Amino acid sequence: MMRTLNTAATGMSAQQTNLDTIANNLSNVNTTGFKSQRAEFQDLMYQTYRISGAPTGNAQLQPTSLQVGMGSRFSGTGTDLTQGPSTASSNPLDLSINGSGYFKVDRPDGTVGYTRDGSFKIDADGTVVTSDGMPLVPKMTFPAGATAITVANDGTVSYVKPGDPNATVLGQITVSTFTNPAGLQRVGQNQYQMTAASGPNVDVKPGQDGSGTVQSGYLEGSNVQVVDEMVKMISAQRAYEINSKAITTADELLSIVNGMKR
Repeated sequence: MMRTLNTAATGMSAQQTNLDTIANNLSNVNTTGFKSQRAEFQDLMYQTYRISGAPTGNAQLQPTSLQVGMGSRFSGTGTDLTQGPSTASSNPLDLSINGSGYFKVDRPDGTVGYTRDGSFKIDADGTVVTSDGMPLVPKMTFPAGATAITVANDGTVSYVKPGDPNATVLGQITVSTFTNPAGLQRVGQNQYQMTAASGPNVDVKPGQDGSGTVQSGYLEGSNVQVVDEMVKMISAQRAYEINSKAITTADELLSIVNGMKR
């Protein structure tokens, strides 16, 4: 019975982690560029009483093994990298990547962050920054009085100077691609950081080498599907309940055994 208690406890712990992941997805249903996650699990070790193929003593072999599992454990979080819906805006520096790739920004601690959140702003110095003030890489700074800012699909940024009707090119936005984007580490603030699992970043012009193009005046929304998450939540709740029922049943059986000596 003690094995049942421990095994069911691992199942309850796994479903709690599953529910935590679902809750995080739902809390970010309106987060720009958010990619939903899913909890992944593995079964634990098995106690083997008999291996398959063991001789039976009459020149025959056991067709099946006899094993009892020890439960499950949380093994990792998978990421859904599908494109989120695009929402139109009136800000030319609201940028959406239509396809694969990430914008590159400088973080305050000197590290580099990668993000799908293209809601960029212009600070007091005219520099293009994120909502948290982190500058876009490569750095771009508009001169005072710049108007008619435009960003082409290939990432070319231009503007119009006061008194000059012709557009002036400011710079080139690049996007970073990875061999395994699912291996990126989330660090909050809608950003990721490179890891050994993701592979090194490759900075390319939007639309080249399999990267996505840039759409000005649009923002990529979260790809969380509320209905799907609600179904997952109900499934996790039922799995948690049935594991707790297994603990209750094992406890009742132990009570019966303890009462036999009276």
